[in-house]
Amino acid sequence: MSRVWYFGKWPFLTMIIFKQIIPIKHAFKGLLLTSSKATFPSLFRSFSDASVEVYSPEQEVVIALGSNVGNRLKNFDEALQLMRLSGIKIMRHGCLYETEPAYVTDQPLFLNSAVRGTTKLGPHELLRVLKNIEKNMGRTDGIRYGPRPIDLDILFYGKFNIHSDTLIVPHERIWERPFVLAPLIDLLGLAVDGDTVATWHLFSRQSGGIFRSWEKLGGESLIGKDGLRRVLPIGDHLWDWSQKTYVMGVLNLTPDSFSDGGKFQSVESAVSQVRSMISEGVDIIDIGAQSTRPFAPRISAEEEMDRLIPSVEAIAKIPEVEGKLLSVDTFYSKVASEAVSKGVHLVNDVSGGHLDFEMFNVVAHLKVPYVVMHMRGDPSTMQTSENLNYVDVCKQVASELYTRVSEAELSGIPAWRMIIDPGIGFSKKNEDNLEILMGLPTIREELSFKSLAASHAPILIGPSRKKFLGYICNRPNASERDPATIAAVTSGILGGANIIRVHNVRDNLDAARLCDALLKCKKVQI
Repeated sequence: MSRVWYFGKWPFLTMIIFKQIIPIKHAFKGLLLTSSKATFPSLFRSFSDASVEVYSPEQEVVIALGSNVGNRLKNFDEALQLMRLSGIKIMRHGCLYETEPAYVTDQPLFLNSAVRGTTKLGPHELLRVLKNIEKNMGRTDGIRYGPRPIDLDILFYGKFNIHSDTLIVPHERIWERPFVLAPLIDLLGLAVDGDTVATWHLFSRQSGGIFRSWEKLGGESLIGKDGLRRVLPIGDHLWDWSQKTYVMGVLNLTPDSFSDGGKFQSVESAVSQVRSMISEGVDIIDIGAQSTRPFAPRISAEEEMDRLIPSVEAIAKIPEVEGKLLSVDTFYSKVASEAVSKGVHLVNDVSGGHLDFEMFNVVAHLKVPYVVMHMRGDPSTMQTSENLNYVDVCKQVASELYTRVSEAELSGIPAWRMIIDPGIGFSKKNEDNLEILMGLPTIREELSFKSLAASHAPILIGPSRKKFLGYICNRPNASERDPATIAAVTSGILGGANIIRVHNVRDNLDAARLCDALLKCKKVQI
């Protein structure tokens, strides 16, 4: 015997939800929701047998993932692939969390996340599919809440409230588990995007919906402590970017870059520069072989690889590079793939996938972090009047970035592998660059209305030695703009930047360390 309750469409209630959530500024306060059966008896439909489940041909679902046995990242990747092959279209991913085990504490740390998607599978059919995936990946019956290579739970299935011998939806323990609620929250935006999501908020039985349930457990204050770390996977390692500001050093293997073109074209000079940056404390080395300065001509992927790969191979072999991250600065998928095969850890794409439509698919296959940057047009057209036309630059940059993030997710790049770059100096006027430096909190906030996962992503900024600094400070020579760069990155870090991309590692690292100390002091005072 099973019972399936169906939440119908409630236009008046959805209107309330939209009005209440949209003005909220990350506190998730003031949301007015009611969800008891006693209050809305006509909104539920009951069925006495699972065989007469009523659902439309396609339903929106939320599925939680957990793993603490074997290669946890590989387990997640395999499970997602099997889910796609089984008829689940994954549209959104939560952030990735490393968590302390619950209930049975004597076991390894878990990775947890959640995905949101659509499926034509019925609820019990979906359950069977997920259980088969668990079985095929090596999960066996064992201790309840004990170790497992993969754990897949249905959190929500459309607007249905399901109670049967084998399935309870919404999942009965959502509201008591921070490691479930955190990635679930990531799949939502502050603005409710449809009446299905409105129903999910009602399921929480809190006046503030799911957001209020998360607040009651501790909310964002739980992240980074109490066994709940938000992390980004790089290879088999987990990177917690909240610990400090990371310095990305620029290595241009080009003859025509605006600041240091022609200096590091030989393999020997490139390796020497990398050693110098490592000695100064760099965390990430961003290697590029195609100039993206304004009006730069585009070279082919083959020519770019001819410049890039010999230096990448040499750099990857030097002992000093151990423990550092290598990034490839390219908008060609072929170049990205070849560089990763030679030891590069992440892909930095100034076009956000615009200039090579295969980039998203290739990066999804490579399973490496992806820097998605905002730019309109390409380097040769980005400074045209059409591409410099903004009404509100921070809001529009956030909106256009979200579009790229969403398309990347649909292509199979999880949100937990993405880094956001607002593209300082790319299709921006001088005043636009200043607004972005001062407006990083606004960009995060705007992203949060559509996707809290995107709003939580690490932010990278790259103002180093750029033309707008020269214009403001009357420094026509790019090499004289380091003091202005330090001021720019200081503003960015205090506004929430997590990674700074710079030419001068030593001095900007000092600025980053001071900013980190100031931010830590502020947190202690709060």
